[in-house]
Amino acid sequence: MSWHPLIARAYAACEALARSHYENFPVASWLLPAPMRPHVAAVYAFARIADDLADEGTVPAEERLTKLHAWQRRLHVAIEVELESESPHEHEDLIIIAAAHSSRTLDLPIAWFDDLISAFAQDITTTRYASWADVFDYCRRSANPVGRLVLRIAGYRDDTLDRSSDALCTALQLANFWQDFGRDWRSGRLYVPRDVQASAGASERELVNAPAGPLTRPWASALAQCVVVTQDQFAAGRAVCDGVGGRLRYELRLTWLGGQRILERVDRARQELLTYRPTLGGGDVPVLLWRALRWQKLRCLTPESGC
Repeated sequence: MSWHPLIARAYAACEALARSHYENFPVASWLLPAPMRPHVAAVYAFARIADDLADEGTVPAEERLTKLHAWQRRLHVAIEVELESESPHEHEDLIIIAAAHSSRTLDLPIAWFDDLISAFAQDITTTRYASWADVFDYCRRSANPVGRLVLRIAGYRDDTLDRSSDALCTALQLANFWQDFGRDWRSGRLYVPRDVQASAGASERELVNAPAGPLTRPWASALAQCVVVTQDQFAAGRAVCDGVGGRLRYELRLTWLGGQRILERVDRARQELLTYRPTLGGGDVPVLLWRALRWQKLRCLTPESGC
């Protein structure tokens, strides 16, 4: 692919950032068609930097919000400047250059980048959620835009695929919440909706009183409800894995299966989630590949099924 040297350097910086961060699920992996990888890496890198700005824990909230919105404005300005000229500007951050170039050349909606910023800003100001509606609204902005951007990068513009992608991305975000339950609690965040806590009889006081011990039965019950809701989202998100073609299909299937694998571990270790963070490792690769090969035969959609 022939790009201006600075554009090429910008995409290389995004791919290096993507490779340097541990993730449960593939980011611009070798399964993606080669032409997609730089653009997916640019989306990831833009979001990664924004997330890091929001998570500068010791920095005052107001300062973090200022930095986050400045990052957002820089993308808007870079897109507008590039519309004026093909020549990128040396003073811009390489990540901004790449994200702006992808947005402009592939007609990626800037509103979806803005949604990501909105969600990261919410992480600074909001630490509790009253209902599933509130959690889903957060996921709509924090996770779903990434799936839609990947579909646009691949050339898909289909409402049905968008809806299924939204469900998959929401499922992955929810699975990450339960995976990070203990880490988020120690950071002052709790994503289990308050109405779920109430229905299970779970109290935050129990978490305060047992910071290093097993979760109480009410909290294990609340997390069991969360697993069921997450599983429903995975079920609704399976269609996008079959609705796309080529290598992207296998990327999405492995992503779906990886999320399911995490959810299985969350479900089995519900009472240990204050101190234990379920992860994927090298030993999971053969299992995920085997399940991907058996994909068409899968009909069951519960963590216990091994699907």
